[in-house]
Amino acid sequence: MGMGFAILIGAFFGVGFYLATSRHLLRFVFGLLLMGQAANLFVFMSGGLSRGLSPIIEESAKNQMPETLSQALILTAIVIGFAMTAFFVVLARQCFLRFGSDDVSELGRFDP
Repeated sequence: MGMGFAILIGAFFGVGFYLATSRHLLRFVFGLLLMGQAANLFVFMSGGLSRGLSPIIEESAKNQMPETLSQALILTAIVIGFAMTAFFVVLARQCFLRFGSDDVSELGRFDP
């Protein structure tokens, strides 16, 4: 199962990087979104997967503690990623409304 997640993380980073190097702003946003999700999955997998362990520690299971730090980091990263994605979508929309194109190479021909 770990190898499958490693391949998935690599695929997310690869596709995200390909989209982020595109000249279109919306593809750039989707690329950043995919790379953020790949980073979240990487941090989650670094905590280790343990099947059958509950996140609440009982008295009888003091030696079988689940990894809660990676879960807290993922929740924080999801909120930050959502805010960043919303900002970039609004920025791409305003750029399209003002200049009539989302192609970065066409944006250079407009005067400020």
